[in-house]
Amino acid sequence: MGHLSSKIKLYCEANGKVYEDERDSLNIIVQDDMISGVSSPYIKNWNVSGLSEPNDSQLNALDSDATKFDTNSKVRNTRKSFYGNIGDQLDLLYKDMLADKGDKTGEWFKAVKKVKDDNPKS
Repeated sequence: MGHLSSKIKLYCEANGKVYEDERDSLNIIVQDDMISGVSSPYIKNWNVSGLSEPNDSQLNALDSDATKFDTNSKVRNTRKSFYGNIGDQLDLLYKDMLADKGDKTGEWFKAVKKVKDDNPKS
């Protein structure tokens, strides 16, 4: 099941709004009151100019896309941790270019490919 924040993001984007802009200016507030230890997030505040607050059926219709978005976000974060420092990546790429290996035979490409192969997106 997709996170509520992901469903809201997709709902906003489907209606021409940039979720980060709306959330950052506190126009959308999501709250979770945890009832008996069970997560129960809901929209506490919705103040998006020109866009009405989504109802449950509109959000539920976005569940599979939100689940895919959440899964791919986890994969991106995992990949980011395995890629390592950008300076080290650039150094490896530079060494590959010096050795005329700025293609699929270079060490940088092999390292990036391994991370992507080990952590595929859905």
